[in-house]
Amino acid sequence: MNTRPALPLEQRLGLLTWAALTVLQPVWHAWLFPPAPTALWLVLAVTTVPLVLPLLALRDVRRTLLWVGILSLFYFSHGVAEAWSSHSERWLALLEVALTVLLIGLLGAGVRRRPEKAR
Repeated sequence: MNTRPALPLEQRLGLLTWAALTVLQPVWHAWLFPPAPTALWLVLAVTTVPLVLPLLALRDVRRTLLWVGILSLFYFSHGVAEAWSSHSERWLALLEVALTVLLIGLLGAGVRRRPEKAR
């Protein structure tokens, strides 16, 4: 018997977007465009490990998504820089930007305002 209430739609979609962003990193950097001059393990450690670390706080989904939202700002910057500088990887970079914007938008949509009387 589950005593926890169901997650709101914004949080469920946020978790799915986080998973998609996490899967995108190894697909992009290890499979489609592996780094030539840099060690693959280093690139994956820099791109994928930060997205996996919030799993340690998964008991509190709101806190986990907060940390993922903060981390996604790095991925947004990375996606914009790659879209600007690398023509061959532009579609992946724009996908990364879209996922991060969606994630941040979902986190913002999940914030509930207090009623005026409670302030």
